[in-house]
Amino acid sequence: MEIKELKIRPEKYQNKKLINGYDQFNHLLRLLRTKLLSDEIVISINNRIDELNLISVSEKELRIQIRRTQSSIIKLIEKKLNLVTKNHYRNTWLAVGMAAFGVPIGVVFGIALGNMGLLGIGLPIGMVIGIAVGSGLDKKAFEDGRQLDLEIKY
Repeated sequence: MEIKELKIRPEKYQNKKLINGYDQFNHLLRLLRTKLLSDEIVISINNRIDELNLISVSEKELRIQIRRTQSSIIKLIEKKLNLVTKNHYRNTWLAVGMAAFGVPIGVVFGIALGNMGLLGIGLPIGMVIGIAVGSGLDKKAFEDGRQLDLEIKY
């Protein structure tokens, strides 16, 4: 079973962000066509593409819809096939590092030095920890062949 084509043509639009989003989405579809996918996954992807092909809205709404469809397809292949995009784990762990490591470290600095204004010191420390952990996971995914040659840019 083959993944369908996106029928929306960016030539008739002037919005540069829409054209870039369209190109990125098509690149994702090209990469998925090279992978061995089950019929269940291909049907699910084709249903999302059909929904996208049927809508007729403004350029801004179309760009948002393309981004949502792309995100849902990426979540599907991550969940079912364990495939991820470039820097997926780095971007995810950046936020986790700031929240899980940075805030507690900042609280410790603030309490230890008696100035809660130093709470913000922990955020960049947590960010660096998160980036390090995420980059390690991205490297492992690349070595295992689970990484798509696509970096998501919004």
